Amino acid sequence: MEELKKTEVKYPYLEKPVEIYERQCGHKIIFAYKKGSLINISSWVKTGSINENDGNNGISHFLEHLMFKGTSKHKAGEFDRTLESKGAIVNAATWKDYTFYYVTIPKGSDNRNFKDTLELHADMMLDPVIPDNEIGEPFDINNPNIKTKRERHVVIEEIRMRKDQPWTKVYNQVNANMYSNHPYKRDVIGNEQIISTVTRQTVLDYYKTHYTPNNITTVIVGDMKAEDVIPAVIKEFDFKGRQKRANEKYPHDLPVKKTKEVQSYSKINTGFLMFGYLAAPAADIKTSAILEMIALILGQGQSSRLYQELVEKPKKPVFNIISTDFYQFRDGGNFFIQANFKPDFKNEAISLIKNQTEKLINEGVTEKELKKAKKKLKACFAENSETVSDIAETIGFYMTVCDKLECVEEYIEAIENITLEDVKSTAKKYLGINNAVISVLMPETYQK
Repeated sequence: MEELKKTEVKYPYLEKPVEIYERQCGHKIIFAYKKGSLINISSWVKTGSINENDGNNGISHFLEHLMFKGTSKHKAGEFDRTLESKGAIVNAATWKDYTFYYVTIPKGSDNRNFKDTLELHADMMLDPVIPDNEIGEPFDINNPNIKTKRERHVVIEEIRMRKDQPWTKVYNQVNANMYSNHPYKRDVIGNEQIISTVTRQTVLDYYKTHYTPNNITTVIVGDMKAEDVIPAVIKEFDFKGRQKRANEKYPHDLPVKKTKEVQSYSKINTGFLMFGYLAAPAADIKTSAILEMIALILGQGQSSRLYQELVEKPKKPVFNIISTDFYQFRDGGNFFIQANFKPDFKNEAISLIKNQTEKLINEGVTEKELKKAKKKLKACFAENSETVSDIAETIGFYMTVCDKLECVEEYIEAIENITLEDVKSTAKKYLGINNAVISVLMPETYQK
C-alpha cells in the first residue's frame, strides 16, 4: 500500500478517535467508527461559488447535477437505481465553499454494500462523462424553442422557483451588498442566462480544474475496521496521476462602515427584511461559537429575545415572524436577522430591531441566557454525533472549510470557556448598526 500520513483526532461523543489519512497525491481519507447498521460514504470537494466569476456563476451547482449522469462504466441512472434498491439515501449539495456527494446505506453482510457503494461513488467522482444528451443543447433563454429539455432546464426551473420566493429575494439583496469584491457576493445557484448557454467543454474544464486529489476529502463513517476501509478507498480512488491544484485565495471583504439600506418591491402582501453582518472566518472557532450563542439567545425559538419582545409581548405586534441565523464560511461568516412584518410599519420594524441589537451590545446577555445557550449548543453537537450522516457532514465541513478536523476538539472546550464579556465584546465588534446591511422587500403597492 502507498505511503500515508496518519493522524488521529479525538471526536467528542465517539468511542474511538477519528483517523485521518493523507495520501501523497493530496487526497484525504477520513474514517470514523460508529457502531450500528448504517454506513456513510461522502466526498467533499473544495469548490463552490467561491471559485466562480461573472462568466460562469452557477457552474458548481450545475456540475453537481451532471455528476450523476453516468460514467464510462455506469450509464446515467444506474448509480441511483442500484443504491436506492439497497435502501440507500443518495444526495449532494453545493454551497459557497464546497460541493459534497454522499450515500447513507445499510452496510450489508460481509460489508458487501460498502464495497459496491464505494466503487460506484468513486467512479462517479473520478470519471463523470457529462454527456451532451444529458446536459441538453444550448438555447436562447428569451426564445426557448427547444424540443428536448434536459438538465439545463431542470436547473433553470430551480432558479426560477427560487427567484419567486420573497426570502430568497431579500437574502440575495443583502448578500450582494455585504460584499464588494469577494466571490461570496454571487448566488450559488447561478443565473438562467449562463446555465442556458454554458458548453459541455466549459463544464469539463471546470471539473478538471477543481476536482483534483488535494481538493477532495473522502469520509467513511460506520461500524467497520480501518484496515478494511482505507485500502479499499485507495484502490477505488485511483487518480491516475491527476495533478494537485491550489485554489485561488481572495482578500476578505470588510464590513460596511456605515449602515447600508437597500429596498426593492415584489408582488407580495407583507414586508420582508434582513439585517446582514460580515463576521469571523469559520476557523476562528471561539468567535464562531460565540456568534452561534448570540443567534440562539437573540432570535432562535419562541423563548428568544426578539420573538418575546417583538412578537409575543406587544398587543399589536409589528412583526409576524422574526429570527436569526449564523452561516460559517472559510473567508468570513454571515450573521442575519430576518423578519416578516406589516408593511405600514417598515420604519418602526427597522428601528425596533436596531434597539434590540443596541441593547445586546450595551448590556450583553445574562448568566442564565449564557448557560442555556451553552447547554443548547452542546446538546446540538451531541445530537449530531448520533447518526453516521451527521457525523460525516460535521467532519466534511471542518476538513473542507477549516482545513483541519482538530477544530472539532476545540469546539466543546471553546463553548465551556466563553464568558459574559466575550459575548458582549463580540457583539460590539460584529453587530454594530454601522456594520449592518439592511435589505427590505416591500409590496409593489408601496412603490411611489
